[in-house]
Amino acid sequence: MTMQPAWRIVAATGVAQLLAWGSSYYLLAILARPMAASLQLPPLWVYASFSAALLVAAALGPWVGARIDRHGGRRVLLASNGLFALALLVLALAQDRWTLLAGWLLMGAAMPMGLYDAAFSTMVGFYGAKARRAIVGITLIAGFASTVGWPLTAAIEAHAGWRAACLSWAMLHVTVGAGIHAWLLPSAAAATAHAGGSASAPAEAAGAPPARTLWTLAVVFTASGFVFASMATHLPRVLELSGCTPAVAVAAASLVGVAQVIGRVAEAGWLSRLHPLWTARLSSVLHPLGATLLGLFGAPLAFVFAALHGAGVGIMTIVKGTLPLALFGPAGFGRRAGVLEAPARVAQATAPMVFGVLLDRWGDAALWLSVAAGAIAVAGVFSLRSRG
Repeated sequence: MTMQPAWRIVAATGVAQLLAWGSSYYLLAILARPMAASLQLPPLWVYASFSAALLVAAALGPWVGARIDRHGGRRVLLASNGLFALALLVLALAQDRWTLLAGWLLMGAAMPMGLYDAAFSTMVGFYGAKARRAIVGITLIAGFASTVGWPLTAAIEAHAGWRAACLSWAMLHVTVGAGIHAWLLPSAAAATAHAGGSASAPAEAAGAPPARTLWTLAVVFTASGFVFASMATHLPRVLELSGCTPAVAVAAASLVGVAQVIGRVAEAGWLSRLHPLWTARLSSVLHPLGATLLGLFGAPLAFVFAALHGAGVGIMTIVKGTLPLALFGPAGFGRRAGVLEAPARVAQATAPMVFGVLLDRWGDAALWLSVAAGAIAVAGVFSLRSRG
């Protein structure tokens, strides 16, 4: 297969990522309670099953990344569509808690094969050190996953039930997703020829990255992952406990998605002229700044907090691809991305329950835990230095 134009590859991969996120991470918010009610389970069982899926994803991430480093990402992404579809089929046919758990565990196995880590690693395989623009482009499109996925899932669930929603997403994976990865992405050989052989340079060529830098990045991404998962699950409640009415809390929380896209557009524009380390520093300070303002002044600054938090999340998503690339180069990117993301996925698996318990006990004072986690990320990213 010949190498497609870069814009076509990025657009196609972005659409496939939108599908992958909409049918995995963003499935739970709409279907968790209908699943639980239908199977006569406590909703906590469904949420715990999703947490278990994230732990599976964390365990498999480094292995998947190493596969992409060696063989390219096209086959891995294509296989993810089959595994996502199987997971959704098992969920659709679930008759008890154990088959439901099995479906979510299969979903966890598909996540490192089909979400951002795999897509970013594939772009690095295609474009090497010049993959930053491709990574940003993918996130700009996939950033609308909740905007598309939530209404679509909700509409199907309302008219035909949650099982039909799972089946519909499964069909999209074996048609749209598989079609994109089979026909619109080049093979590893075509990518290597296009890049003059540099894209697939062995990991050993660049030498091992400094252990301190790698561990610091892992801490930064883990702290950021904890904040992201905590706010994604509990943001409206946090805002209500800070003094907002339910209507205002929902309105402010809805600003997060808009702010994420604005942050990513900024990264594609004027921020693209800066070293990724500077965009990492900017993104890391936005949540703790906004949360501190909300903690000190309460409801009047709810919209400011939501905007700062959303922009920080939007930019940090890109940073997870561009900063390791800038610090370590393209060699061994896939496995390194899996290693860096593994502890972050563990944090994301535990954060909703931990933060929820603290909200019950501490009220809005639990927000200061997210400030502390954000401060750890800030300290870590400001301690890093660029190569050369």
